[in-house]
Amino acid sequence: MAEPIEITATPRRTMFDGATVFGLAGGLLLVFVAILFGGSIGAFFNFPGLLIVVGGTLAVTAVSFNIGDLLRTLGVLGGTVFYRERDPQDVSYTMLELSDFARHQGVLRLQGEPLDRFSKEPFLHKALIMLIEGVPEKDIGDILGEDLAASSARLQRSANVLRKAAELSPAMGLIGTLIGLVQMLRNLDNPGVIGPSMAVALLTTFYGVLLANMVFNPLASKLERNAADEHLINYLYTLGILSIARNDNPRRLEMLLNSALPPESKVRFFSNDLDR
Repeated sequence: MAEPIEITATPRRTMFDGATVFGLAGGLLLVFVAILFGGSIGAFFNFPGLLIVVGGTLAVTAVSFNIGDLLRTLGVLGGTVFYRERDPQDVSYTMLELSDFARHQGVLRLQGEPLDRFSKEPFLHKALIMLIEGVPEKDIGDILGEDLAASSARLQRSANVLRKAAELSPAMGLIGTLIGLVQMLRNLDNPGVIGPSMAVALLTTFYGVLLANMVFNPLASKLERNAADEHLINYLYTLGILSIARNDNPRRLEMLLNSALPPESKVRFFSNDLDR
């Protein structure tokens, strides 16, 4: 009788990213406190200015992309707060266990319960199905390569939406400033209009710079970081699946994985066996 299957599925827990929330909230809180110590909070609220900056930024960003891109970006933003914890080192050990098992007991033994363990990892699950069904290595590589590129492009597109919003919001603030100055200059003989017009002129610039540098740009950077992490995980899966398809020695796979991993995440799967 064959030995029991001992393959550890990569941990996939949903984690709360406190750095994103506390970073955004902390930055905005510092601005709020500075305003509070300097005077009235109400003096920094101007509805026409917000309308110009926020509404204008969304509208012009939609021109550069489309409504679908904007909605997808809003959905992806949830991933900056609640993310899937997947350590590249754990992923590498999982692929080495799969490779070692397939080499000794055969790929077909991965059917059933072992395959179901990876149902929450769509990329790996799809790759294992192709492997079990005997899809040629080249075809597996082509399909996984396309999926890898599409996944990265999807997150990068959302980051581009935020980068465009960060680029446009100061410009919309400048437009609001010009509107306020025109209104003020046209009503120099009416002191009651000068104050509100000047408020629009100054606050729209403030809103635009605040949104660009404290909201849009940081979130875009986080999405780009998440895209890079997702790409690395899926690339490690691809290396493992193609190695199994070629029936490589798992020790060679260990070297391939270590060439892709950052220095602090190197694996010693077979080295540990030799140490014992």
